Formats: sequence, C-alpha cells, structure tokens
Amino acid sequence: MSLSLVDSHCHLPLVASPERSVDRLLEDAANRHVDHVLCVAVDLETLPGVIECTSDRPGVFASVGVHPNTESAQEEPSLARLLQEAARPKVVAIGETGLDYYHWQGDLSWQHARFRTHIRAARECGKPLIIHTRDSATDVIRVLREESAAEVGGVMHCFVEDWETASAAMDLGFFISFSGIVTFKSARDLQEVARQVPLERLLVETDAPWLAPVPFRGKQNEPAFVWHTANFLAELREENLEDLAAATTDNFFRLFRSAKRCGVTRGS
Repeated sequence: MSLSLVDSHCHLPLVASPERSVDRLLEDAANRHVDHVLCVAVDLETLPGVIECTSDRPGVFASVGVHPNTESAQEEPSLARLLQEAARPKVVAIGETGLDYYHWQGDLSWQHARFRTHIRAARECGKPLIIHTRDSATDVIRVLREESAAEVGGVMHCFVEDWETASAAMDLGFFISFSGIVTFKSARDLQEVARQVPLERLLVETDAPWLAPVPFRGKQNEPAFVWHTANFLAELREENLEDLAAATTDNFFRLFRSAKRCGVTRGS
C-alpha cells in the first residue's frame, strides 16, 4: 500500500522564506509522503498570497475567512465578499473562523457576528467550515447549532478540547483534526480523546508555522512534519500507519468535496 498524507491545515505564506520557498517546502513534504496541503486564510488582506500558493500546484488548496483573532478594525468579511472569494476554483472551505476567549475578553459581539457570517456563507456556497476554538467550546457548539452548520459540516481544527466537545461536534457532522500538540508529553488528556475519535472522523494537520510535533517541538513547523503527528497517532491508537494515512486522506476528500486528488505514483 502506498503511503499518502494530507496536511489539512497550514499557513504556507507564513512558513516560506527566501531560503525555503513554497515549492521547496512542498518538495520536502512530498518526500515525507505528504501529497496534499490545505493553505488556510486568516484575513482578507493576505488572502491573495494564500490563493497564489495554489497556482499551478495541483495538490494545494485554499480556504477563505477571517480568523477570530484578527482585529475588528481590519476589513470585516461580508457575506457577499466571502461568497465571491469562495467561488475561486481552488477554494475548498470557509474559515478559519470561530471564537477565541483566550486572547480576547469583554464585549465579543463582533467576534460572534463574524462567526455567524462565515457559517451563513458556508451554507450558501455549500463548502465546509474550518473552526478555531480556544476557551470557547460551549459557545462554539451553541452557535454552530443555532446557525444549522450541520448542513455543511467541517473540521474542528487543532483540536485540544475534551471528549464531550468532540462528540458534540461530530454529532453536527464535523471532523476532528489533531496537530503536533497531541505528541507533547503534557497532552495526556488530549491523547485519550485522540484514542476515542472514530477513524472515519479523524484528520491530521500541522497548523504550520506553529506547533511543531515532537521531535521538532520549539522549531518552525512545516507540512512535512505532519508525518510525525500521523505516526504518533497510529502508535497511540495501535493502528497501522498506512491505514491511518489512507483513512485521514479519504476523510479529507470526503469533507472537502471540491478538492481534487492529484496523481501519486510514488511507492510506500
């Protein structure tokens, strides 16, 4: 069986440098069996760079959205603007979006309004959501329910919450994606959640340039490192790496339906 992985969430423009171009990063990723990458938007100002990463690169896809940590003084994403950008051929998702109560306190009505706009855009264009949550899981699940997000589903990205939250999200048709955090020695509770998530709802990601997995913790993350997270999860769950890779890759394309697989001829 050939091994093929997807980095379901990264920020390529923030990883690339003059010394390590996007193409070099993707070449290194391919050498670690990472054949597809989802480059996730965090605001409208840098969206052109995200879209550019997909140009002439069959295995690279993009999302459109404004992160909940992006200050409200910057351009707010209207429903019309999100739908316009979501119509681009390589844009396969809406987000990342959600709620963040760790970095922000006080009146967060602007964050809630922004979150609801993203969900409504996803429902209208029929593309899944990429959800960010930090210290806000209860409200994130509540808003997803109120806005009928189950119509499109999505992914709880960089999941660090408890089993109750994972279960509630999966009941709404969402997938659970684990980053390098799950490899940390301190992440015992998260590892227990990772054991329980059904294989058919599992995704892997880097969230590069952040959260590099062991043995690269503390260094800049990159798509190639998703192999280490997948390998750790396979050992944690007592599963074969090839089976986990195949399942998470199939899950990615089952969720992000407009993404097209590129041909992979390399052996395992």
